[in-house]
Amino acid sequence: MPEPLDAALAQVRALLLDPALTRAVAAGRRRGRRPTVVRAELRPVTLKAGPRLQIATSDGARPYTRNVTPGPETAAAVDELLAEPFGNWHVETTDATLQLRVTKSGEAQVHRAAAPARPVAPPGGNDRAKEYLLDPGDEIFTEIGGSAAKRRQVDAFLRALAATLPDELTGPLRVVDLGCGNAYLTFAAYRYLSGRGLDVELIGVDVREDQRRRNTELAQRLGWADRVSFVAGTIADAVVDPAPDLVLALHACDTATDEALARAVRWQARWVLAAPCCHHDLAKQLRAQPTPAPYELLTRQGILRERFADVLTDALRAGLLRVHGYRAEVVEFVDSQHTPRNLLIRARRTDTGATAPQRAEYRELVDQWRVTPRLETLLAADEPPAA
Repeated sequence: MPEPLDAALAQVRALLLDPALTRAVAAGRRRGRRPTVVRAELRPVTLKAGPRLQIATSDGARPYTRNVTPGPETAAAVDELLAEPFGNWHVETTDATLQLRVTKSGEAQVHRAAAPARPVAPPGGNDRAKEYLLDPGDEIFTEIGGSAAKRRQVDAFLRALAATLPDELTGPLRVVDLGCGNAYLTFAAYRYLSGRGLDVELIGVDVREDQRRRNTELAQRLGWADRVSFVAGTIADAVVDPAPDLVLALHACDTATDEALARAVRWQARWVLAAPCCHHDLAKQLRAQPTPAPYELLTRQGILRERFADVLTDALRAGLLRVHGYRAEVVEFVDSQHTPRNLLIRARRTDTGATAPQRAEYRELVDQWRVTPRLETLLAADEPPAA
């Protein structure tokens, strides 16, 4: 039965301020009204300074996380969120679950249930909790935020990184994260690498100045500002000096991945890990011309053409890296249920040039499909003109 909205929100407020709160999410909007944020998530956390209520909000473009102290500050923050015209609230405590939906008429549909029993896995056996290189509950995520899916991607990326770097690595390690965005990977990589006892200096590059300011403030709050810094600029042109040993790029869109790979080759970086995102460039080229025989069946259906373009793009990227002195492989770094963009180009500089058959293999594939990979264009611009 519908209930008065004010009375239902009072019940939500009581649960949000209850010490037994485990998680709450507000989302959606009421008819004819729009909240200032598209989503809010609340959960209790324990910091070195003591217990806090963590409030993570998103405006649809950027996340924002803050931790408020129990008492008047928490009450004020909760009241501020309850005043937003959210259409739905989902609140969980150790004892109960409450779901509130605001109807078109402005009343509240409220569903209450006892909290489900949480099974406890027996010690040992095959049901042990997954071991993480960087636990999703690590305190740095309290500061930097990030969804559970993003944390899993970052941990999977770190596993690939751990498999790439030699165990006996010593000395300073200079790292650049190209297209770092909210810097989840930047901070997590620093946490992991410094935890290995390495002397790490890490720079994050993103085109947006507001991201640079935000990430710099986070580095200061974490006490890492002397080792983790940020630069505003494009992947191709941002000033990074001296050259890095390790280049990272997580889900740089389309040809931005090519720009990251080209920059790594120019720097002669020792290691490169790039997880591509969308693949539009070669897909567009394939649509613009006839398919070479006898491969028409590969591209006749639109969905197959798009997937083939993905495969061709990353195969040619790996081939070009090999031509420029890298041992490159394409691997799956995270399960596809977490993200469909789950391939990783992992490369290590060998300082040995490609063989003539390897160069011919790459050139034959490009010529047969009559495509011009963006990475080839970028690297050709760095080569001196033929005499």
